[in-house]
Amino acid sequence: MSASSVHSLWTTAAPVADKIPAPHIEYAQLAPVLIVFGAAALGVLVEAFLPRKSRYSAQTVLAVVGLAAGFAAVVALAEKGYGTTKAHIAAMGAVAVDGPALFLQGTILLVGIVAVFTFAERRLDPLAHGNQVDSFAAQGSAVPGSDQEKAAVRAGFTSTEVFPLLMFAVGGMLIFPAANDLLTLFVALEVFSLPLYILCALARRNRLMSQEAAVKYFLLGAFSSAFLLFGIALLYGYAGTVSYSGISAVIDGTATMTPALASTTGNDALLLIGLAMVAMGLLFKVGAVPFHMWTPDVYQGAPTPVTGFMASATKVAAFGALLRLLYVVLPGMRWDWRPVMWGVAILTMLAGAVIAVTQTDVKRLLAYSSIAHAGFILAGVIATTPDGISSVLFYLAAYSFVTLGAFAVVTLVRDAGGEATHLSRWAGLGRRSPLVAAVFAVFLLAFAGIPLTSGFAGKFAVFKAASEGGAMPLVIIGVISSAIAAFFYIRVIVLMFFSEPKPDGPTVAIPSVMTSTAIALGVAVTLVLGLAPQYFLDLADKAGVFVR
Repeated sequence: MSASSVHSLWTTAAPVADKIPAPHIEYAQLAPVLIVFGAAALGVLVEAFLPRKSRYSAQTVLAVVGLAAGFAAVVALAEKGYGTTKAHIAAMGAVAVDGPALFLQGTILLVGIVAVFTFAERRLDPLAHGNQVDSFAAQGSAVPGSDQEKAAVRAGFTSTEVFPLLMFAVGGMLIFPAANDLLTLFVALEVFSLPLYILCALARRNRLMSQEAAVKYFLLGAFSSAFLLFGIALLYGYAGTVSYSGISAVIDGTATMTPALASTTGNDALLLIGLAMVAMGLLFKVGAVPFHMWTPDVYQGAPTPVTGFMASATKVAAFGALLRLLYVVLPGMRWDWRPVMWGVAILTMLAGAVIAVTQTDVKRLLAYSSIAHAGFILAGVIATTPDGISSVLFYLAAYSFVTLGAFAVVTLVRDAGGEATHLSRWAGLGRRSPLVAAVFAVFLLAFAGIPLTSGFAGKFAVFKAASEGGAMPLVIIGVISSAIAAFFYIRVIVLMFFSEPKPDGPTVAIPSVMTSTAIALGVAVTLVLGLAPQYFLDLADKAGVFVR
């Protein structure tokens, strides 16, 4: 038998394809994401090629301009009607361009701009060897306390690579709530998580604690990503597709039945376990109980500007993705997922509020407060009505600016060891620095949901949507949790204004224009959304329709 005839036994001639079809991508509608990633890539080049002296100003300007241009692109898309009448699925089914996506992207970009201001602050720490320093380690790769680190501080090095890392994180967060298939969701999750893991480890003071926070976040984040990925595999096994509309059609029974589908769709275990695992991955990012264990340690250990950015932007992105998953993929499974979400929301509200009462560190207190807020937002998610979506969008926008402002204030209260985050150090702050204490009090009152603040408008909208959606017991528990939470917010205000200042108490650093702007924006948004929320509620209402 000749070699050629043997060869032909196990190969057949394939029909020659004319050409590989090119993907069809709507670049104009993906402009916000592309602009931010473009700026991030430019930031990497700046790090590589510009001399060390000019990197800081170049990176700051590049980051602000990139995020502002991205926001302008979001506004332009909304003006052209992509949030309402022209909403559609772009990039060959990978990304949705619709109202909720544009609203959340706009919020994330504005949060990013304010975060850049806090990242760029260099007036708070005393000069190190005649050089101004920021909140980040002089050289991230140096071992804490080593000669290499001391040499880097003496030479006046600064970690300007935090700006491109921030930009990559924002880019991933822009895709996350707009993802329209499970693989895009997973890739976006990794793109914004990996820079955050690095940013958490870069604190200039308390470096060991900062690195411990980063390791905890990385390990637990890897676990949650693994759960998400396994859930995606099971959902793909169930529906034979990773696209949201495809899975939804299989669940509803409107998909064309093939023999393969008929054999898997008879088995609901794949669907239910897969859904539970994907939800776990998203609830981890949100910081909902029982997936919240990383939150207090990471918030306390990370550099405070990073904590502020993470606490606000990650929540916005993760809740956007959770909303899209539950409302687009699983409307037919409502009776299955609502009872579980009820349990998660109740646990999250109560645990966040009760454990926060025992905290003695400002950053840990704000971390447990953010867990309680995740519970309040989940109440709006559970409503499963159009009002539910718009109330969650409004709450996310209001909450993110209060959080950024509160963490920006925390960076100002300092003693010899850096930030004075222990609550006992804040005693009498209102007498020593009335303006800073008053601003922090405004943010705490907004967290507590006191009328005339954005927190009240947000909570009212979410609870109203939940009660109309038939979740009245949830609203009652939410109000009780709010009352518990109000106790520890007001306790801090009493501590600041009605205690005697200690002679060795901390000082309040005078910030530069950067942090002052971040705090002023936080106060302005808190008061505007509290006093005149109607325009923004209407905007969220218009943006509250998902495309399928």
